[in-house]
Amino acid sequence: MSREKRACQNCKSEFWIESEDFKFYEKIKVPPPTWCPECRMVRRMMFRNEKLLFKKKSAFSGEEIFSMFPADSYPNVYESKIWYSDAWDPTSYGKEVDFSRPFLTQLIELIKEVPHPSRSVSESTLINSDYCNNANDLKNCYLIFNAARVENSAYGDIVYDSKDCMDGLSLRQAELVYDNFWVQKSSRIFFSSNVEDSHDIWFSKNLRGCSNCFGCVNLRNKQYYIFNEPYSREEYKKKLEEFAVGSSEAVEKLKEKIKTFSLRFPRKFMEGRNSVNSRGDYIYNSKNVLNSYNIQGGEDLRYCQFLVDSPNKNCYDQTLFGEGNAFTYECYECGLGTNNIKFCAACWSDVHDLQYCRYCFSSFNLFACIGLRNKSYCILNKQYTKEEYEKLVPKIIEHMNQMPYIDKKGRVYKYGEFFPPELSPFSYNETIAQEYFPLSKDEALAKGYSWKDPEPRNYEITLKTEDLPDHIKDVPDSILNEIIQCAHFGHAMSKCNEQCTEAYKIIPQELQFLRKMNLPLPRLCPNCRHYQRIKQRNPLKLWHRKCMCGGEKSHPSTSSGYSYRNTADHIHHKKEEPCPNEFETTYAPERPEIVYCEQCYLREVV
Repeated sequence: MSREKRACQNCKSEFWIESEDFKFYEKIKVPPPTWCPECRMVRRMMFRNEKLLFKKKSAFSGEEIFSMFPADSYPNVYESKIWYSDAWDPTSYGKEVDFSRPFLTQLIELIKEVPHPSRSVSESTLINSDYCNNANDLKNCYLIFNAARVENSAYGDIVYDSKDCMDGLSLRQAELVYDNFWVQKSSRIFFSSNVEDSHDIWFSKNLRGCSNCFGCVNLRNKQYYIFNEPYSREEYKKKLEEFAVGSSEAVEKLKEKIKTFSLRFPRKFMEGRNSVNSRGDYIYNSKNVLNSYNIQGGEDLRYCQFLVDSPNKNCYDQTLFGEGNAFTYECYECGLGTNNIKFCAACWSDVHDLQYCRYCFSSFNLFACIGLRNKSYCILNKQYTKEEYEKLVPKIIEHMNQMPYIDKKGRVYKYGEFFPPELSPFSYNETIAQEYFPLSKDEALAKGYSWKDPEPRNYEITLKTEDLPDHIKDVPDSILNEIIQCAHFGHAMSKCNEQCTEAYKIIPQELQFLRKMNLPLPRLCPNCRHYQRIKQRNPLKLWHRKCMCGGEKSHPSTSSGYSYRNTADHIHHKKEEPCPNEFETTYAPERPEIVYCEQCYLREVV
């Protein structure tokens, strides 16, 4: 079929279904989507709580345990080590299909009955790391999420193969780093973003192969640079002392200075390299990856996010995980050898031919099952023979089309739709959807999404933010006993939409790290600190733009007024001749950055 324009059932905007999309849907035998790509992505994200932990009563032991599910949400939970054991039988919850009612209604009832694991962890691989989730192989970690093989770290999200890291987002093979975004194969990195193969970096952006750099942008293989100017080793060390990075006031001023300074330099239209025919952001070592974000080692992917370990091939509309996925569609948090799975959540470890399943592992040929392991030919957790299964599944699909589920906003769910948002056990602002597509309470409720108001806190603030010592050298050991007011609380709480906890404590591990690295105490609670870091990420949207290279220098940014004077000849040769290249980018046209195509950018940076 040729490309076709459709109207999104959810947001009512128009979107295109490309001819390649139709071929994929035909191959995996699903109807074309009725929601636009962005609404489909947000819908999946509403099922992912990445960073919040709650106290919830175990349905197995009756004890109060830490859970990724709120206390008042529908899933019954078991301790993770119990859930993964043989102490219970998920097939005991099996149900017959009732063709007099919508099938999704029956699936929802089953989901609410079958116990879920309290946390998405392998408890046998966690050592002194109880307050973590979506993680494995941790040692001495606190509030680390979406992580693996991490030691002696705290307050991090998307952290792999790292140790001694504090307040980080998207770290891989990092050591002794603090308050960074996107650091790989580096050590001793502070208040920086997009740093790779580097060490001893401060307040910098987009560095590779560098060392001993402060306030620098777009450098490669440099050392002893301050705000992109070279210094001798002795001059650099002396100047570094003058910056007084142990002072909170000094750090905040330096953050603002590098933010403004970085606007004077071009940005590449997309982050990534070693990719062919790919469009999106943070795409590495990939081929034919379109409209996707944070992909490493993908091939023939579209509308996917956060598939960070290769190989992943022929996947559409998948959010999170990866590692050996093929022919997945409308799934989230699935991986480790999945093949031909559709509309599934949190299924992994050599699963194939699954539809509408959750938390199923090492299984195949399942339809609408929850919590099954090493099973096949089951529907609603009830066991069937191969012949019975193959005869019944087409009837269910036909029934889903003839008697679809209709949610409270009137959205229709025939066969081919992911789970309805109202089925999520989380409120909108408890999920990663709020991080990437923030809404106010009124906006969320108007869309038919649930919202969680802050719960009353049962602690008393003992130290206000303004009373904290400015310099780390003046911080006494007694700070560990204080309940510190978050800077957002009482000042900008009416505007804060960042899951602010109102107050926080300094843990011993954190204080020891800050003193060792000569860094000031944080002024925000961990949640608000996380939200400041995610603001460094571009949105998961694409805009069509032209390269801003004007020949001898860049066209000035319409919002910042800055322009950049080129240092080398570009492909368009004549200095007065603007670059003709156009592209899709996550930089919106109204943003202040100077955005170059890859060819012009590489001439200036590499």
